[in-house]
Amino acid sequence: MIAHPGLGHVAVGVSLGEGALVHASAYVDDGAVIGAHTRIWHFCHVNGGAVIGPRCSLGQNVVVMKGVRIGENVRIQNNVSVYEGVELEDDVFCGPSMVFTNVYNPRSAISRKNEYRSTLVKRGASIGANATIVCGHTIGRYAFIGAGAVVNRDVPDYALVAGVPARRIGWMSEAGFRLERIPGADGVARDTERLRCPGTGTVYERRGDSVVRTEEQA
Repeated sequence: MIAHPGLGHVAVGVSLGEGALVHASAYVDDGAVIGAHTRIWHFCHVNGGAVIGPRCSLGQNVVVMKGVRIGENVRIQNNVSVYEGVELEDDVFCGPSMVFTNVYNPRSAISRKNEYRSTLVKRGASIGANATIVCGHTIGRYAFIGAGAVVNRDVPDYALVAGVPARRIGWMSEAGFRLERIPGADGVARDTERLRCPGTGTVYERRGDSVVRTEEQA
């Protein structure tokens, strides 16, 4: 493992944080910024201009393009390409071989580099293996994208979505458990209910298509 710029395939102009390590088979180009204690594993390629925060992990064969911003404690599993226009906030999980895009209507014979659509994955969201995120959409905080889903619209905070195209089938807690309705605890307002995480007991409240976490436990 390489811990200093200028060794192996880590260019001299890379900013490598304290404790960050890059596998000898990986390439990190001039101008890339790698946060402290981040791990970049076999056959990865981080392009110049990419910024990766501290305590991240990039599994085998991950590509990070220029201009990409990745927050703290992000886990990117094997065979994922993070294209220009994608931003991952803190604590995001990207499952093996999931797919981002950045052009909505690609043609090999037509350059559309000035038509990239941005994709934002907010804090704590998880994207399952082999899922596809069509560009130009936002994945909400702590949302959960099921394996193999195709996301072609915005996903609300805490939403659990699955299928092709992806549809909401429930709600997820910050701890990664499917939220359960608390019997007899519906709110006064119409289309309001209280939900509980079966793993931690934390209580959430749904109002229409929006879920928020409360501070209490049940």
